[in-house]
Amino acid sequence: MFAVVASGGKQYTVQVGDTIKVEKLDANVGDKVKLDVLMISDEKGSKVGDKLKGAVAEAEVLGQGKADKIVVYKYKAKKNQRKKQGHRQPYTEIKILSVKG
Repeated sequence: MFAVVASGGKQYTVQVGDTIKVEKLDANVGDKVKLDVLMISDEKGSKVGDKLKGAVAEAEVLGQGKADKIVVYKYKAKKNQRKKQGHRQPYTEIKILSVKG
């Protein structure tokens, strides 16, 4: 069985026991969070939309972190304008405990 959950404007395909990195959540390590379920698929078939009212995936927060640095380099040709920036996106690592729907 797998489910499609939404968090931080993105969608993730998960199963019970999976560990995923989502956009940063305001939660401490060990807290339980609930994610919206958009679709559930199992051996009986798939459920989408109105059939999933009240469906929720429960996950445990494993940690907070920052992704690898990316370099953003902008310049204007023939104008001697250059700008170099670095960025590290914060994330929350969660483990899916259950999918109910």
